[in-house]
Amino acid sequence: MPTDEQPLLEVRDLHVEFRSRDGVVNAVNGVNYEVAAGETLAVLGESGCGKSVTAQAIMGILDSPPGFVTGGQVLFRGRDMLTLSNEERRRIRGRKIAMIFQDALSALNPVLTVGYQLGEMFRVHQGLSKKAATAKAVELMDRVRIPAARQRVGDYPHQFSGGMRQRIMIAMALALEPDLIIADEPTTALDVTVQAQVMDLLAELQREYNMGLILITHDLGVVADVADKIAVMYAGRIVETAPVGELYRRPAHPYTRGLLDSIPRLDRRLRRLEAIRGLPPDLRAVPLGCEFNPRCPRVRSRCRTDRPPLHQLSAVDGRELPGRASACHYWKAELTDA
Repeated sequence: MPTDEQPLLEVRDLHVEFRSRDGVVNAVNGVNYEVAAGETLAVLGESGCGKSVTAQAIMGILDSPPGFVTGGQVLFRGRDMLTLSNEERRRIRGRKIAMIFQDALSALNPVLTVGYQLGEMFRVHQGLSKKAATAKAVELMDRVRIPAARQRVGDYPHQFSGGMRQRIMIAMALALEPDLIIADEPTTALDVTVQAQVMDLLAELQREYNMGLILITHDLGVVADVADKIAVMYAGRIVETAPVGELYRRPAHPYTRGLLDSIPRLDRRLRRLEAIRGLPPDLRAVPLGCEFNPRCPRVRSRCRTDRPPLHQLSAVDGRELPGRASACHYWKAELTDA
Protein backbone atom coordinates (compact mmCIF):
# COMPACT_ATOMS: atom_id res chain seq x y z
CA MET A 1 0.00 0.00 0.00
CA PRO A 2 1.11 3.60 -0.53
CA THR A 3 3.48 5.13 2.00
CA ASP A 4 4.39 8.54 0.55
CA GLU A 5 2.05 11.52 0.66
CA GLN A 6 3.01 12.68 -2.84
CA PRO A 7 2.07 10.23 -5.60
CA LEU A 8 4.99 8.53 -7.28
CA LEU A 9 3.39 9.06 -10.68
CA GLU A 10 0.59 11.40 -11.76
CA VAL A 11 -0.89 11.32 -15.26
CA ARG A 12 -2.90 14.47 -15.87
CA ASP A 13 -5.22 15.00 -18.85
CA LEU A 14 -2.98 13.04 -21.21
CA HIS A 15 -3.80 13.15 -24.94
CA VAL A 16 -2.13 11.05 -27.63
CA GLU A 17 -2.99 10.89 -31.31
CA PHE A 18 -1.76 8.94 -34.31
CA ARG A 19 -1.63 10.71 -37.67
CA SER A 20 -2.01 8.71 -40.85
CA ARG A 21 -3.26 9.07 -44.42
CA ASP A 22 -6.65 7.80 -43.28
CA GLY A 23 -7.05 10.47 -40.62
CA VAL A 24 -6.21 11.21 -37.00
CA VAL A 25 -6.74 8.46 -34.43
CA ASN A 26 -7.40 9.91 -30.96
CA ALA A 27 -5.89 7.01 -29.03
CA VAL A 28 -5.78 8.64 -25.58
CA ASN A 29 -8.33 11.31 -24.65
CA GLY A 30 -7.68 13.02 -21.34
CA VAL A 31 -6.44 10.16 -19.15
CA ASN A 32 -5.92 10.88 -15.45
CA TYR A 33 -4.54 8.49 -12.85
CA GLU A 34 -1.91 8.29 -10.14
CA VAL A 35 0.18 5.64 -8.37
CA ALA A 36 1.90 5.82 -4.99
CA ALA A 37 4.98 3.95 -3.80
CA GLY A 38 4.06 0.39 -2.89
CA GLU A 39 0.69 0.65 -4.64
CA THR A 40 -0.67 -1.41 -7.53
CA LEU A 41 -2.94 0.20 -10.10
CA ALA A 42 -4.59 -2.13 -12.60
CA VAL A 43 -5.59 -0.55 -15.92
CA LEU A 44 -8.32 -2.62 -17.59
CA GLY A 45 -10.07 -2.56 -20.92
CA GLU A 46 -10.51 -4.22 -24.30
CA SER A 47 -7.75 -4.25 -26.91
CA GLY A 48 -7.42 -0.86 -28.58
CA CYS A 49 -8.76 1.20 -25.67
CA GLY A 50 -5.47 3.06 -25.12
CA LYS A 51 -3.93 1.17 -22.19
CA SER A 52 -0.59 0.38 -23.79
CA VAL A 53 -0.37 3.70 -25.65
CA THR A 54 -0.70 5.52 -22.32
CA ALA A 55 2.14 3.42 -20.92
CA GLN A 56 4.33 4.11 -23.95
CA ALA A 57 3.68 7.84 -23.57
CA ILE A 58 4.71 7.64 -19.91
CA MET A 59 7.92 5.81 -20.83
CA GLY A 60 8.64 8.11 -23.78
CA ILE A 61 8.83 5.24 -26.27
CA LEU A 62 6.02 6.19 -28.65
CA ASP A 63 6.95 5.81 -32.31
CA SER A 64 6.82 9.42 -33.47
CA PRO A 65 5.69 9.76 -36.16
CA PRO A 66 2.94 8.58 -36.30
CA GLY A 67 2.26 8.93 -32.53
CA PHE A 68 2.27 12.33 -30.84
CA VAL A 69 1.55 13.46 -27.27
CA THR A 70 -0.66 16.49 -27.84
CA GLY A 71 -1.50 17.51 -24.28
CA GLY A 72 -1.28 16.78 -20.59
CA GLN A 73 1.40 16.03 -18.03
CA VAL A 74 3.23 12.95 -16.78
CA LEU A 75 4.61 13.85 -13.36
CA PHE A 76 7.17 11.47 -11.87
CA ARG A 77 8.06 12.56 -8.35
CA GLY A 78 6.78 16.01 -9.31
CA ARG A 79 8.82 16.36 -12.54
CA ASP A 80 6.98 16.52 -15.84
CA MET A 81 8.47 13.76 -18.00
CA LEU A 82 7.05 15.33 -21.15
CA THR A 83 9.24 18.44 -20.74
CA LEU A 84 12.52 16.54 -20.27
CA SER A 85 15.11 16.11 -23.00
CA ASN A 86 15.59 12.69 -24.60
CA GLU A 87 18.84 12.25 -22.65
CA GLU A 88 17.16 13.05 -19.32
CA ARG A 89 14.37 10.58 -20.05
CA ARG A 90 16.88 7.88 -20.97
CA ARG A 91 18.53 8.32 -17.57
CA ILE A 92 15.17 7.79 -15.86
CA ARG A 93 14.11 4.78 -17.96
CA GLY A 94 15.39 1.57 -16.41
CA ARG A 95 16.88 3.31 -13.39
CA LYS A 96 13.67 4.88 -12.04
CA ILE A 97 10.87 3.56 -14.27
CA ALA A 98 10.97 0.17 -15.99
CA MET A 99 8.57 -1.68 -18.26
CA ILE A 100 7.72 -5.35 -18.71
CA PHE A 101 6.44 -5.99 -22.22
CA GLN A 102 3.70 -8.45 -23.07
CA ASP A 103 5.56 -10.54 -25.65
CA ALA A 104 8.84 -11.57 -24.05
CA LEU A 105 10.06 -13.47 -27.12
CA SER A 106 9.71 -10.36 -29.29
CA ALA A 107 11.07 -8.01 -26.62
CA LEU A 108 14.25 -10.05 -26.09
CA ASN A 109 16.97 -10.03 -28.74
CA PRO A 110 17.07 -13.56 -30.25
CA VAL A 111 20.77 -13.43 -31.18
CA LEU A 112 22.08 -12.37 -27.75
CA THR A 113 22.21 -14.53 -24.63
CA VAL A 114 19.90 -13.64 -21.77
CA GLY A 115 22.95 -13.07 -19.58
CA TYR A 116 24.31 -10.48 -21.99
CA GLN A 117 20.96 -8.71 -22.18
CA LEU A 118 20.49 -8.68 -18.41
CA GLY A 119 24.07 -7.56 -17.88
CA GLU A 120 23.67 -4.67 -20.31
CA MET A 121 21.72 -2.72 -17.69
CA PHE A 122 24.72 -2.83 -15.35
CA ARG A 123 27.32 -2.17 -18.05
CA VAL A 124 25.48 0.89 -19.38
CA HIS A 125 24.10 2.43 -16.19
CA GLN A 126 26.74 1.39 -13.63
CA GLY A 127 29.85 0.89 -15.75
CA LEU A 128 30.46 -2.69 -14.58
CA SER A 129 32.84 -4.99 -16.40
CA LYS A 130 31.46 -7.84 -18.53
CA LYS A 131 32.38 -10.39 -15.84
CA ALA A 132 30.77 -8.38 -13.02
CA ALA A 133 27.66 -7.72 -15.11
CA THR A 134 27.30 -11.43 -15.85
CA ALA A 135 27.53 -12.20 -12.13
CA LYS A 136 24.75 -9.67 -11.52
CA ALA A 137 22.68 -11.33 -14.26
CA VAL A 138 23.01 -14.68 -12.48
CA GLU A 139 21.87 -13.07 -9.21
CA LEU A 140 18.80 -11.64 -10.96
CA MET A 141 17.93 -14.97 -12.58
CA ASP A 142 18.17 -16.61 -9.17
CA ARG A 143 16.00 -13.85 -7.71
CA VAL A 144 13.18 -14.56 -10.15
CA ARG A 145 13.57 -18.31 -9.55
CA ILE A 146 15.00 -19.51 -12.83
CA PRO A 147 16.48 -22.96 -12.09
CA ALA A 148 20.20 -23.51 -12.66
CA ALA A 149 20.77 -19.82 -13.38
CA ARG A 150 24.57 -20.09 -13.46
CA GLN A 151 24.38 -22.80 -16.12
CA ARG A 152 21.67 -21.06 -18.14
CA VAL A 153 23.00 -17.50 -18.19
CA GLY A 154 24.61 -18.26 -21.57
CA ASP A 155 21.39 -19.58 -23.14
CA TYR A 156 19.35 -17.73 -25.77
CA PRO A 157 15.71 -16.62 -25.37
CA HIS A 158 14.30 -19.40 -27.57
CA GLN A 159 15.80 -21.99 -25.20
CA PHE A 160 13.45 -20.89 -22.39
CA SER A 161 9.74 -21.58 -21.95
CA GLY A 162 7.22 -18.74 -22.15
CA GLY A 163 6.97 -18.51 -18.37
CA MET A 164 10.76 -18.46 -17.95
CA ARG A 165 11.12 -15.75 -20.60
CA GLN A 166 8.58 -13.64 -18.74
CA ARG A 167 10.65 -14.10 -15.57
CA ILE A 168 13.69 -12.88 -17.50
CA MET A 169 11.72 -9.77 -18.51
CA ILE A 170 10.82 -9.20 -14.85
CA ALA A 171 14.47 -9.62 -13.88
CA MET A 172 15.48 -7.07 -16.53
CA ALA A 173 12.93 -4.58 -15.20
CA LEU A 174 14.18 -5.11 -11.62
CA ALA A 175 17.86 -4.85 -12.48
CA LEU A 176 18.35 -1.29 -11.22
CA GLU A 177 15.66 -1.47 -8.51
CA PRO A 178 13.33 1.14 -10.07
CA ASP A 179 10.69 3.05 -8.15
CA LEU A 180 7.94 2.17 -10.65
CA ILE A 181 7.30 -0.79 -12.94
CA ILE A 182 4.77 -0.80 -15.77
CA ALA A 183 3.74 -4.38 -16.62
CA ASP A 184 1.96 -4.52 -19.99
CA GLU A 185 -0.06 -7.76 -20.19
CA PRO A 186 2.69 -9.71 -18.38
CA THR A 187 0.75 -13.00 -18.43
CA THR A 188 -0.39 -13.01 -22.08
CA ALA A 189 -0.17 -16.46 -23.73
CA LEU A 190 0.75 -18.17 -20.45
CA ASP A 191 -1.32 -20.99 -19.00
CA VAL A 192 -3.29 -20.36 -15.81
CA THR A 193 -0.78 -22.00 -13.47
CA VAL A 194 2.15 -20.03 -14.87
CA GLN A 195 0.05 -16.84 -14.82
CA ALA A 196 -0.47 -17.28 -11.09
CA GLN A 197 3.25 -17.90 -10.52
CA VAL A 198 4.24 -14.77 -12.46
CA MET A 199 1.69 -12.60 -10.64
CA ASP A 200 2.74 -13.96 -7.25
CA LEU A 201 6.37 -13.22 -8.10
CA LEU A 202 5.55 -9.66 -9.16
CA ALA A 203 3.57 -9.04 -5.96
CA GLU A 204 6.38 -10.45 -3.79
CA LEU A 205 9.06 -8.34 -5.47
CA GLN A 206 6.88 -5.24 -5.27
CA ARG A 207 6.49 -5.67 -1.50
CA GLU A 208 10.22 -6.27 -1.10
CA TYR A 209 11.26 -3.14 -3.00
CA ASN A 210 8.18 -0.99 -2.17
CA MET A 211 7.72 -0.24 -5.87
CA GLY A 212 4.74 1.30 -7.53
CA LEU A 213 3.20 -1.07 -10.09
CA ILE A 214 0.94 -0.32 -13.05
CA LEU A 215 -0.56 -3.56 -14.29
CA ILE A 216 -2.09 -3.31 -17.78
CA THR A 217 -4.47 -6.12 -18.66
CA HIS A 218 -7.83 -7.06 -20.14
CA ASP A 219 -8.24 -9.94 -17.67
CA LEU A 220 -10.22 -9.07 -14.54
CA GLY A 221 -9.32 -12.42 -12.99
CA VAL A 222 -5.59 -11.67 -13.07
CA VAL A 223 -5.79 -8.50 -10.96
CA ALA A 224 -8.32 -9.47 -8.28
CA ASP A 225 -5.72 -10.54 -5.72
CA VAL A 226 -2.88 -8.13 -6.51
CA ALA A 227 -4.34 -4.70 -7.31
CA ASP A 228 -5.14 -1.96 -4.79
CA LYS A 229 -7.25 0.04 -7.22
CA ILE A 230 -8.52 -0.25 -10.78
CA ALA A 231 -8.91 2.19 -13.66
CA VAL A 232 -11.19 0.99 -16.47
CA MET A 233 -10.49 2.41 -19.93
CA TYR A 234 -12.80 2.63 -22.92
CA ALA A 235 -12.24 4.41 -26.25
CA GLY A 236 -9.14 6.21 -25.04
CA ARG A 237 -10.27 7.47 -21.66
CA ILE A 238 -10.90 6.36 -18.09
CA VAL A 239 -14.57 5.55 -17.50
CA GLU A 240 -14.35 4.24 -13.93
CA THR A 241 -11.91 4.14 -11.02
CA ALA A 242 -12.38 2.34 -7.73
CA PRO A 243 -10.64 0.33 -5.02
CA VAL A 244 -10.45 -3.23 -6.29
CA GLY A 245 -12.96 -4.77 -3.87
CA GLU A 246 -15.51 -2.02 -4.42
CA LEU A 247 -15.35 -2.30 -8.18
CA TYR A 248 -15.96 -6.05 -8.13
CA ARG A 249 -18.85 -5.71 -5.69
CA ARG A 250 -20.58 -2.63 -7.11
CA PRO A 251 -19.49 -1.39 -10.55
CA ALA A 252 -20.60 2.16 -11.31
CA HIS A 253 -20.38 2.07 -15.10
CA PRO A 254 -22.27 -0.24 -17.49
CA TYR A 255 -19.05 -1.06 -19.37
CA THR A 256 -17.43 -2.30 -16.16
CA ARG A 257 -20.56 -4.29 -15.39
CA GLY A 258 -20.34 -5.82 -18.87
CA LEU A 259 -16.73 -6.87 -18.31
CA LEU A 260 -17.63 -8.48 -14.99
CA ASP A 261 -20.64 -10.29 -16.44
CA SER A 262 -18.50 -11.79 -19.20
CA ILE A 263 -16.21 -13.78 -16.88
CA PRO A 264 -16.99 -16.82 -14.70
CA ARG A 265 -17.57 -16.01 -11.01
CA LEU A 266 -17.12 -18.58 -8.25
CA ASP A 267 -19.17 -16.44 -5.87
CA ARG A 268 -22.31 -16.63 -8.02
CA ARG A 269 -24.64 -19.43 -9.06
CA LEU A 270 -23.97 -21.01 -12.42
CA ARG A 271 -25.48 -18.89 -15.16
CA ARG A 272 -24.90 -18.02 -18.77
CA LEU A 273 -22.07 -15.55 -19.37
CA GLU A 274 -23.11 -12.30 -21.04
CA ALA A 275 -21.02 -10.82 -23.84
CA ILE A 276 -20.82 -7.08 -24.49
CA ARG A 277 -22.59 -6.61 -27.81
CA GLY A 278 -21.02 -4.82 -30.74
CA LEU A 279 -17.46 -3.59 -31.17
CA PRO A 280 -15.39 -0.75 -29.70
CA PRO A 281 -15.74 2.49 -31.69
CA ASP A 282 -13.46 3.66 -34.46
CA LEU A 283 -11.23 6.18 -32.68
CA ARG A 284 -11.19 8.36 -35.81
CA ALA A 285 -14.92 8.95 -35.32
CA VAL A 286 -15.94 8.45 -31.69
CA PRO A 287 -19.75 8.56 -31.18
CA LEU A 288 -21.38 11.70 -29.83
CA GLY A 289 -22.27 11.68 -26.17
CA CYS A 290 -21.05 8.73 -24.13
CA GLU A 291 -18.55 6.66 -26.12
CA PHE A 292 -20.17 3.46 -24.86
CA ASN A 293 -23.74 4.40 -25.82
CA PRO A 294 -23.97 2.26 -29.03
CA ARG A 295 -23.20 -0.87 -26.98
CA CYS A 296 -24.86 0.03 -23.68
CA PRO A 297 -27.93 -2.03 -22.70
CA ARG A 298 -29.13 0.84 -20.46
CA VAL A 299 -28.70 3.70 -22.93
CA ARG A 300 -31.03 6.70 -22.66
CA SER A 301 -31.51 9.75 -24.86
CA ARG A 302 -29.13 11.92 -22.82
CA CYS A 303 -26.34 9.36 -23.33
CA ARG A 304 -26.45 9.96 -27.10
CA THR A 305 -25.89 13.71 -26.85
CA ASP A 306 -24.06 14.61 -23.61
CA ARG A 307 -20.55 13.28 -22.94
CA PRO A 308 -20.39 12.45 -19.23
CA PRO A 309 -17.26 13.64 -17.41
CA LEU A 310 -15.35 11.35 -15.07
CA HIS A 311 -16.62 12.73 -11.79
CA GLN A 312 -15.98 11.75 -8.19
CA LEU A 313 -18.91 9.87 -6.70
CA SER A 314 -20.75 11.30 -3.74
CA ALA A 315 -22.31 9.32 -0.93
CA VAL A 316 -25.15 6.89 -1.68
CA ASP A 317 -27.64 5.89 1.04
CA GLY A 318 -25.38 7.50 3.64
CA ARG A 319 -22.39 5.44 2.52
CA GLU A 320 -19.26 7.32 1.44
CA LEU A 321 -17.50 6.28 -1.78
CA PRO A 322 -13.83 7.29 -1.37
CA GLY A 323 -11.62 6.83 -4.40
CA ARG A 324 -14.55 6.16 -6.73
CA ALA A 325 -15.29 7.93 -10.00
CA SER A 326 -17.48 7.11 -12.99
CA ALA A 327 -18.11 8.58 -16.44
CA CYS A 328 -21.79 7.62 -16.47
CA HIS A 329 -24.75 9.98 -16.14
CA TYR A 330 -26.66 7.29 -14.25
CA TRP A 331 -23.97 5.90 -11.96
CA LYS A 332 -26.34 5.91 -8.97
CA ALA A 333 -28.66 3.53 -10.77
CA GLU A 334 -25.69 1.30 -11.63
CA LEU A 335 -24.63 1.12 -7.98
CA THR A 336 -28.19 0.47 -6.85
CA ASP A 337 -28.62 -2.42 -9.30
CA ALA A 338 -25.29 -4.04 -8.43
